[in-house]
Amino acid sequence: MKTIAIINLKGGVAKTISSVNIAHILAAVHGYKVLLIDNDKQGNASKILNRHNYSHKGTADIMTERKADLKETIQKTDYEGLDIVTANMNLLKANLEVLLDQQRPQQTRFKKALEQVQRKYDYCIIDNAPDINISTINALVAADDVLVPVTIDDFALDGLKELKEQIDNTKEDLNPNLRFCGCFVTQYDRTNDADVQGKEFLNTLEYPVFETHIRKTPKMKPSTFAREPIILYSSRCGASFDYKALVEEYLKM
Repeated sequence: MKTIAIINLKGGVAKTISSVNIAHILAAVHGYKVLLIDNDKQGNASKILNRHNYSHKGTADIMTERKADLKETIQKTDYEGLDIVTANMNLLKANLEVLLDQQRPQQTRFKKALEQVQRKYDYCIIDNAPDINISTINALVAADDVLVPVTIDDFALDGLKELKEQIDNTKEDLNPNLRFCGCFVTQYDRTNDADVQGKEFLNTLEYPVFETHIRKTPKMKPSTFAREPIILYSSRCGASFDYKALVEEYLKM
């Protein structure tokens, strides 16, 4: 199983939408068995896949339970080949509990839990909060690859330096095999000069950048209200083609 952490320190960059759609495309288009972990207390990935609740074990339990059984937290989705571990506001309390727990390692809880399903899934996608906290550090320690969605504005690009430092620190101290695969631009408008120039500027920086960018489309927001991945909600919109192309580009790396 290959584990992919999708993260950006800034909100509003289509991070959760990207996580859900990448996971769904890996399962629906490529036939892989995929586990999506919602690692954001807002639980938006869980909501998009109609599994947000407080009655089922989820990410918070992976963080806090000694010898957590990951299989008890996994739920099937409505899509063949795609399962999910959900999150809710309990994750906020769980992160605090972990920081106070000095009896066992804090940064490796995801990694140890995922070892239980290494042979069950081909890919694990971790959708992270726009923050560096103990659960996002766990995600980086457990991950093989990191993908970073970005929008073209100065504030979004500003956070890349801090995120790259965190990735480098994790690689040096805790996960030597961690690979920063690159940034990919979301909500891209090729008719907007600022977007075109911003994408060109991004390519001049020290970060790897995917060739594929995700076009801005009026279909994306309604797809979240419909609780459907974009290739099902609007198979012919630009973002549907772009997310499929992004997954293809990643798989060829």
